[in-house]
Amino acid sequence: MVRQLGELENAIMTRVWQWNRPVTVREVLLDLRSEREIAYTTVMTVLDKLHRKGWLRRERAGRAYRYEPVSSREAYTAALMNDAWATSDNPAAALVHFFGLMSPEQREALRDALRVAALFPPDPAGPDSAADGPDTGASDTGETPPGTTR
Repeated sequence: MVRQLGELENAIMTRVWQWNRPVTVREVLLDLRSEREIAYTTVMTVLDKLHRKGWLRRERAGRAYRYEPVSSREAYTAALMNDAWATSDNPAAALVHFFGLMSPEQREALRDALRVAALFPPDPAGPDSAADGPDTGASDTGETPPGTTR
């Protein structure tokens, strides 16, 4: 089960995901200070906790560490959605309600994602496949499969 990130964890992870490169505590601190007053040790502690929770990997760079994400924001979001969906007693009804909450743009993004994921691929045989007759399972060797006649 994926635990939702806290407010400060999310603010830090958002930066790390957006920057998409190894970052130092100081870089995150300087960017966060444009929004709030925050101490270096607070940022360092949260980055360390995110590392221990498995969200970040780190590598020593002199006396400091450089942190980078283990997975993408999209993977995090998908895991949260999956966990939320798994709590439903009626997953199909939950999806219907979820789709009802979606904007037209989100529904279009869902359609695109389903096509990309090939969960609903077009019929490989195409619409004319019935004209060829049903697949009897016969091989090119001319053998008749068990239980069928010629």
